[in-house]
Amino acid sequence: MNWLILISAGLSEVAFAFCLGKAKETTGNDAMYWYAGFLGFLILSMALLVKATNQLPIGTAYAVWTGIGAVGTVLVGIFIFKEPVTFWRVFFITTLIASIIGLKVVSN
Repeated sequence: MNWLILISAGLSEVAFAFCLGKAKETTGNDAMYWYAGFLGFLILSMALLVKATNQLPIGTAYAVWTGIGAVGTVLVGIFIFKEPVTFWRVFFITTLIASIIGLKVVSN
């Protein structure tokens, strides 16, 4: 259950980064709504991370949380914000995913 909470925290991190990206593309009230979404997902992400670390080791939980956020944000950048796809970006995203899986495997 704690791993699901941690994954949800990481996905919330991706959501707040997405909101930040959308806020940069808009102006006026639309931007304010995206910033409100950013703040909401930021709070949710932190709350879920705190809950997950009650049972999971902090080092592992934090690394997995940031990894999910980093990979997810890069993928959102590529698929939604049309950022460039290069060999090295895909290579390092793949190694990051392998590292996250490795941390899950070696954790209690």
